[in-house]
Amino acid sequence: MEMVTLKGKVTSSFSDEEFFWFCHENKDLRIERNSNLEIYIMSPVTTLSGFWNMEIARQLANWAAEEKNGFAFDSSTGFTLPDRSVLSPDASWVTREKWVSLSEADKDRFASICPEFVIEVKSKSDAIEDLKNKMKTWITNGVELGWLIDIKENRSYIYKPGREEKILIDENKIIGEGPVQGFILDLSILKI
Repeated sequence: MEMVTLKGKVTSSFSDEEFFWFCHENKDLRIERNSNLEIYIMSPVTTLSGFWNMEIARQLANWAAEEKNGFAFDSSTGFTLPDRSVLSPDASWVTREKWVSLSEADKDRFASICPEFVIEVKSKSDAIEDLKNKMKTWITNGVELGWLIDIKENRSYIYKPGREEKILIDENKIIGEGPVQGFILDLSILKI
């Protein structure tokens, strides 16, 4: 299934609260919103993509638990960005300082914060150009480091503010820097 885009007067008039409840009432769907307040509905990922997402989130969560200076989030987590888009990366990391600054109510919504670090993984139904545009949205909204991983093509794209994307080909590991200095993602585990 390709992504479906809902747009028009109804979706553009949703308040953040109404969008939250729309997602809550349709929790079996993968839903995001762009800065134009258009709503994207995506199909569930394949079983293989689910494995990739879980393994990447596991590695990031393990590192975060050891480091204790931030928190890792999975692919179901929605973040409300400064441009009003609500996006869900496949894995993300937020500093402890940023997380504890949120109210309890905001933590229990699509928190109005931008992660310092995000990972997007290309699934079978994703178009690489759409994901590259999503990575640019992340960077524009405050992400300090982003990785876009295309496991089937053995390519990883590294994004940082003010820099051109860097492409890694046939790498088995990606080394963290900046906000996730010391994190090493082992891609060889994903090649099953």
